[in-house]
Amino acid sequence: MAQLRQDFEAFAKLSVKILVVGPEDTEAFRTFWQKEKLPFIGLPDPQHAVLRPYGQEVKLLKLGRMPAQFLIDRKGLVRFAYYSNSMADITDNAIILTAIRQLRL
Repeated sequence: MAQLRQDFEAFAKLSVKILVVGPEDTEAFRTFWQKEKLPFIGLPDPQHAVLRPYGQEVKLLKLGRMPAQFLIDRKGLVRFAYYSNSMADITDNAIILTAIRQLRL
């Protein structure tokens, strides 16, 4: 999430809304969001109901839900998806920003 915060303005300039869905409960999510002062929307999803339909994996031996990043257009269509293999495997923002620009052509 720190990575998304770092380039938040670049996403905002492209009229992109960032939504982070996490496995924590509502109170844990609220506490974390307030502590970190994150500028985007956070959605607690402890039952995995939101991202399961998008194919996000849960691997108990790798500490739970694997990171996944999606670009979803206004019609609800997934236009870009990246499924991580580990907790440290996060797509660079430059790749996502490039994908956004290409999709707008």
